[in-house]
Amino acid sequence: MIQNAYVTSHIEHGINTIEFFHPQSNSLPRKILEDLAHEIHFAGTHDDTRVIIIKSAGVGAFCAGASFEELTAITNAKDGLAFFSGFANVINAMRKCKKLIIGRIHGKCVGGGVGLAAAMDYAIAVTGAEIKLSELSVGIGPFVVGPVIEKKIGFSAFSQLAIDAALWRNSDWAKRKGLFAEVHDNIENMDESIYRLATSLSHSSAEAMAEMKKMFWKGTEHWDALLKERAAISGKLVISDFTKNAINKFKMAKNKS
Repeated sequence: MIQNAYVTSHIEHGINTIEFFHPQSNSLPRKILEDLAHEIHFAGTHDDTRVIIIKSAGVGAFCAGASFEELTAITNAKDGLAFFSGFANVINAMRKCKKLIIGRIHGKCVGGGVGLAAAMDYAIAVTGAEIKLSELSVGIGPFVVGPVIEKKIGFSAFSQLAIDAALWRNSDWAKRKGLFAEVHDNIENMDESIYRLATSLSHSSAEAMAEMKKMFWKGTEHWDALLKERAAISGKLVISDFTKNAINKFKMAKNKS
């Protein structure tokens, strides 16, 4: 039985854990993106929340990025803009959130999943959490997630990821570039570190952490407009024949494997 996609939120001892799931390697259709943005915004304004953990379910990929099923269904630039604005809304919700966000990266990150990891204030990963920006290989480009990835790891490392869209970078590379704050040998050690940090932060000054968030995200005040502009670029490219054919070829190859 295939489990349905979902986004859930659970608060305990000041720690708000937001979990998302999609049966296709935790990919991100529009509904998941909308629900994620909503839960992050709510957690950021909820007095009982002191710190946030964002995680995905399962033991496979942390996030496979944009849903190919929805990408192939887009037929016009307006719908393309609406879809990619979902990524913009999630990143901006994380940016504006007054609470510190810990990311639990238990597996591979692709495309928008790398953007999600980059938007965490502190990402803790496990060995095997490889990353790849695959957008160019299907005729798009990491336009919406680009600003947050570049901010986190620098222009040079971001451009390397964006240009060589077929190459996986390992978790050690991601840690050296600053995408991951920590990398652990196994899930148990990763979860122990996440719990330790979340518990410590849940007893820290909410006002001080909110001021730290402002400091960490200084210079991104224009991102509401910037990320929408980038979403429009992706929304136009996704309806091209090149992208439609590339995605269909990828889906056919995956079905054969």
